[in-house]
Amino acid sequence: MRIGPIELPNRLFAAPMAGVTDRAFRQLCKRLGAGYAVSEMVTSRKDLWASLKTSRRANHEGETAPIAVQIAGADASMMAEAAAYNIDRGAQIIDINLGCPAKKVCNKWAGSALMQDEPLALRIIEAVVAACAPHKVPVTLKMRTGWSAGQRNAVRIARAAERAGVAMVTVHGRTREQGYKGDAEYDTIAEVKANLNIPVVANGDIDSPERAAAVLSKTGVDAIMIGRAAQGRPWIFGDIAHYLTTGVHRPPPKVLQARHWLLEHLREHYELYGEFSGVLSARKHIGWVVRALPGGETFRHHMNQLDDSQAQFAAVADWFEAMALTHQHLWSAASTAANEDLTLPEAA
Repeated sequence: MRIGPIELPNRLFAAPMAGVTDRAFRQLCKRLGAGYAVSEMVTSRKDLWASLKTSRRANHEGETAPIAVQIAGADASMMAEAAAYNIDRGAQIIDINLGCPAKKVCNKWAGSALMQDEPLALRIIEAVVAACAPHKVPVTLKMRTGWSAGQRNAVRIARAAERAGVAMVTVHGRTREQGYKGDAEYDTIAEVKANLNIPVVANGDIDSPERAAAVLSKTGVDAIMIGRAAQGRPWIFGDIAHYLTTGVHRPPPKVLQARHWLLEHLREHYELYGEFSGVLSARKHIGWVVRALPGGETFRHHMNQLDDSQAQFAAVADWFEAMALTHQHLWSAASTAANEDLTLPEAA
């Protein structure tokens, strides 16, 4: 699997998600089996580049290659400048956002709203490719199947993008109108794949090894991209890789393994965000992991009252250590979460 001149270790990708796929989470996904992970979208508005949010998103210190940055905007020259800005800060791949369905993005004619204006979308693509070419940085594109059920134009845009020099296209199997509701469909993705010579990636509702195998088979795509299913379960990439190779499931992660992964993630998270913001933003990551575990909701409530990183870190460490006394594997614990006769560790 290659993106332009860049060879990837596998075809399992972590999707860009605002407020989620920061540097610390991307690193975690890569360690646990993702061959590629894309940053949260970085705005093309130059006046916001000095903001704390954007500066964090453009921080790639210590990140393992390849470093892929997604940019968003509705002006071709600004998008080209944003590409150069991020290349200067370490980006090795630039991804153009034509997929975000958020109203605050689409209202500015960025994200998936660009699929309604194909000439503008193409001008942006051409401008970004031209800006990246001198640096030999490949450009990729992430989009939806279209704006609505009656406006599915992914194939047309993808073909134009390939002609303009885009090195890879990712398609989320929903329209912008759907948001994240309903089921993803893969027929359009298969059609995009059939019409392109560059790699095509399928995204949407890939939440298990079986679904991953089925999507690869149905669409013939070169890779799959996983988003929400990795929240609280970043080892899903390794699970899928094992299943695709062997045809069987590997054992669930051990509780102490998950403890180690989560604590390692927290250290990097605090380093990126600092004390105050780090504690607040870490709550969702911790909550995602424990939500399906017995006693998880009680622990999450307790953990959300903590406003000190050392206290939060210690609470997580102690809770998982206590769980390991009664359960060897993490998701064997999850499978018994509804068993009222089971006594498991609560918050200290």
